[in-house]
Amino acid sequence: MPLPAPTLDDRSFQDLVDQAKRAIPRHCPEWTNHNLNDPGVALIELFAWMSEQLIFRLNQVPDRLYLHFLNLVGIEPFPPGVARCDLTFWLSEALEHDVRVPGGSQVATAGGSGPAVVFTTVDDLVMTPPRLTHLFTTVASDPNDAWDITEPLRSGTPQPCFRSVPAVPGDALNLGFEDSLAGAAVRLTVGARAEGIGIDPSNPPLTWRAWTGQEWHPLIVHRDTSGGLNRDGEIVLLMPPKHGSGTFAGRRAYWVQAVLCEPEPGWPEYQRPPYLTSLTVDVVGGTATAEHVERLPGEILGRSDGQPGQRFHTGRRPTPARRPGEQVVVSGTDGVHPWTEVEDFASSGPDDRHLVWVSSTGEIRFGPAIRQADGQIRRYGAVPPEGAQISVTGYRVGGGSAGNVGARTLVALRSPLPYVATVTNRLPATGGCAPETIEEVKIRGPLSLRTGQRAVTAADYERLTRESSPRIARAHCVPPEAPGLPVRILIVPRLPALRGRRDLDDLALEADLADLVTAVLEPRRVVGTRVEQSTPYFQGVSVAALIRSDPGRNVAVVRQAAELAVTAWLDPLDGGPQGTGWPFGRDLTGAAVTNLLEGLDGVAAVEEVQLFEYDLRRDERIGAPRDMLALQPDSLFLPAALTLVTR
Repeated sequence: MPLPAPTLDDRSFQDLVDQAKRAIPRHCPEWTNHNLNDPGVALIELFAWMSEQLIFRLNQVPDRLYLHFLNLVGIEPFPPGVARCDLTFWLSEALEHDVRVPGGSQVATAGGSGPAVVFTTVDDLVMTPPRLTHLFTTVASDPNDAWDITEPLRSGTPQPCFRSVPAVPGDALNLGFEDSLAGAAVRLTVGARAEGIGIDPSNPPLTWRAWTGQEWHPLIVHRDTSGGLNRDGEIVLLMPPKHGSGTFAGRRAYWVQAVLCEPEPGWPEYQRPPYLTSLTVDVVGGTATAEHVERLPGEILGRSDGQPGQRFHTGRRPTPARRPGEQVVVSGTDGVHPWTEVEDFASSGPDDRHLVWVSSTGEIRFGPAIRQADGQIRRYGAVPPEGAQISVTGYRVGGGSAGNVGARTLVALRSPLPYVATVTNRLPATGGCAPETIEEVKIRGPLSLRTGQRAVTAADYERLTRESSPRIARAHCVPPEAPGLPVRILIVPRLPALRGRRDLDDLALEADLADLVTAVLEPRRVVGTRVEQSTPYFQGVSVAALIRSDPGRNVAVVRQAAELAVTAWLDPLDGGPQGTGWPFGRDLTGAAVTNLLEGLDGVAAVEEVQLFEYDLRRDERIGAPRDMLALQPDSLFLPAALTLVTR
């Protein structure tokens, strides 16, 4: 059982006042007026208030000591999580030469009452003019049976986009490029004849995709004025971060496809294929990943005194995890040497140029010298020579929940970029979260000490997954149902506080976060165990209720409070009985919703409650109303449209 943190002084303001008044007869018997309007009593209350402030500060000492004890065993508070998003830079016009947006370019929010939120691009973005080398059609039955239309189209002869009549799902128009178009915004200027009859031009049964080198990746169609390749117009496609080469129908190139897909029920399909009369391709923009950080140049931290265990601090903090090129260098008489950052000094020898960089505080530690049992002194890591200059080549600062900005809010370039007209983020930024609090560290620390760093039980997997990143709010381990099956880790990413209905896409597991969890679990799993990560299955739920409000209460206010209460109660992050998220696999009943609503201020009675399954993609209810919705062990509820009728 852990020792309770003591309260060093539990006297309150009134206790101090009463204690001082009791001392008056002994030290000053002639003072007999102890009423509140007496100036002496006013002075007593003033000093009591000042003493209470000192007592409050004194009682914080146990928390500080607690953190120091955790630091001694290598447990540090997590730094803030860094929000990330994709920024799309749009060119003023299509150019015939490369356009470069250097890494470190800054884009900020515009307007608003608070300070601007600044994002910095991670890597260079180079937009290269495309060179179309192959253009052919394939049929669904044999993708290798290609019909080359490159030369006929160049000579001005109209060519069908698809070979089958009527067109069959799986038929494709294939575009091969000489170079990769990774991250580019590609504009196809189409000349076409309106022969692809039978479709809705605003919703053609076409899917655009690109070959990444391993799989076909669906593309985002930013704009399409061609009516499904049926008339002259433009199609702007946003390419993925990876665009690899491949060999199809004996031709090697970087491929983009327009594939006929199965139309949605009730939607028409092509009766005849459309005809192309011309096709030109340009790059009109590009997409780069950006982070809510600020890049700082090199900085001198100080000079070495030649002693083990030296510590230095960066000028600003916290400092997110280092990227290539961000490192500590020691400049002495023997030259300039970069030092390697390690997690701890347990495996460091006396000649290893190792250091520990604490992201949350910006502290840089060099290896200590420890006395051994035989009396010898062992150095864990090399010591910078006396007089050597300690500096960093550069680092980044930032992070926090303020970086979770909305879509299309990052629009202000901090410095002009040649040929770039505008910039925006198509989707909201995600991943930003506040640094770990003292209370959270106090809970995590003892758990880490008790369970160690091995993933054996389901609780071990869940704890290590949560510890891998502050961007993870919840982790749930589903043990394998049979030998040979993988251990499944279900991850719920951390999101800002609930302000309305959550979107399903906001809860997606980002690739970099999944890679981070893999890097933590892989060396700690039991040999022979396979681990898979994904998000839970989010079961959409819609609640319909008939509520009777108290007489005289505003019906609209009561209804709004009821909707907020139900949405918050079912929330996968902050809902449930404990406010830590709806429990995995816990069913929902109408009686439970009734109890929740009847406990709200202004609700006189709940006359009827109905529960519906909800299709989160099509945004519609499924099936008949129910009294109970069952939830699988790997699932969570995600509240959708609510219908609460108040009278």
